[in-house]
Amino acid sequence: MSTGYTPPIKHDAYAVLKVGDFRLFLTFRFFTTIAFQMQGLIVGWQMYELTKDPLALGLIGLAEALPNIAIALFAGHAADRYNRKRIIVLFTFLFLVGTTLLFLFSIKPLGIITTFGVFPIYLVVMISGISRAFLYPSIIALMSQLIPRHLYTNASTWNSTMWHIAAITGPALGGLIYGFFGVRAAYISVLFFLLVAVTLLGFVKNRPVPQSEAGETLYQRLSSGLKFVYKNQVLFGSMSLDMFAVLFGGAVAMLPIFAAEVLMVGPQGLGFLRAAPMVGAVAMSLVIAHKPPMVHAGRYMMIGVAGFGLCIICFALSRNFYLSLGILMLSGMFDNISVIIRSTAMQLLTPDEMRGRVASVNAIFIGSSNEIGSFESGLAAKLLGLIPSVIFGGIMTLGIVGFTSRFAPKLRRLNLREMG
Repeated sequence: MSTGYTPPIKHDAYAVLKVGDFRLFLTFRFFTTIAFQMQGLIVGWQMYELTKDPLALGLIGLAEALPNIAIALFAGHAADRYNRKRIIVLFTFLFLVGTTLLFLFSIKPLGIITTFGVFPIYLVVMISGISRAFLYPSIIALMSQLIPRHLYTNASTWNSTMWHIAAITGPALGGLIYGFFGVRAAYISVLFFLLVAVTLLGFVKNRPVPQSEAGETLYQRLSSGLKFVYKNQVLFGSMSLDMFAVLFGGAVAMLPIFAAEVLMVGPQGLGFLRAAPMVGAVAMSLVIAHKPPMVHAGRYMMIGVAGFGLCIICFALSRNFYLSLGILMLSGMFDNISVIIRSTAMQLLTPDEMRGRVASVNAIFIGSSNEIGSFESGLAAKLLGLIPSVIFGGIMTLGIVGFTSRFAPKLRRLNLREMG
């Protein structure tokens, strides 16, 4: 006799890893992230050695952000109009060309840095910004095509996990190789990881280009992503929250100065400082993979960003290397809560034919906050001093959480289970 009771479906934390193409894609992203993170650290330390100027470090972020923002909408349009896998391969190779140029700049007999100063490095960083502008929307859009809808949260969690593991490995490797073998060996290592990544992507099966509305003008296609996000309080609120929190609360651009002048640990220690938030993020990803924050997702997001802001303030006050590592790990744990919730909501709320354009809008919000945030950090450090500028950023982050909670009630009440 039936009792009317239906047993709950058991949550499988590893379900998405059973999809072969997703595993290949995840491995591709793992190696590209290692390369990107290594290059970011190498360029930052090289620039600090050449200039000893915090504003010069901040300008690295600005040099990458400006071209990224300028072409982001077109990159999203391309991801929704053309073969996404081919776009990823093409612009990974463009990034590889930039790395090759940085390697050539580091060969002293060529005299490029001696003749032109650090200007050529900024030019290559701009090339990297163009490459990443096209990569991000195509990567996000292709990932959604590789898996069924009910695995989106699981996929976002594992994508975040592997990204952060790579982001741990990249700075640690970059700092160690730079410190023990020099800048040229470090750039060669970046080239190696990029080549491995492209090879792996080659084994992922092509997916069809989604059908789009006939008769749309280029302007309509470019603006539709912005309009879609602006009209959706959850997407607009979550992107804005993350953008301003990272814009003011990010201290990553100043880590070379903390490593050299505050904590006295050199490029090797810098690698570990850059990796520490990623260690915390991986730990949080593993927790979320087994216990996803579905029902009270909006509340958890607010808590995560507020916790991140508090950690930034504490980091600025620390003078102990190991304490600083612990604080940065905790900041990564808090930050990854909002990252996973935002990326899951974006996948669930975006139709397939618009994924590239919505992802490009996200890239403008999030990418600009990272890179322009680096410029803001450098400028603030120049004007206020290193420690006060980082404390100011953490306080601003807390204020932004309060503002968003008040004026974006749908985001505060976000329930991912109802959306799935």
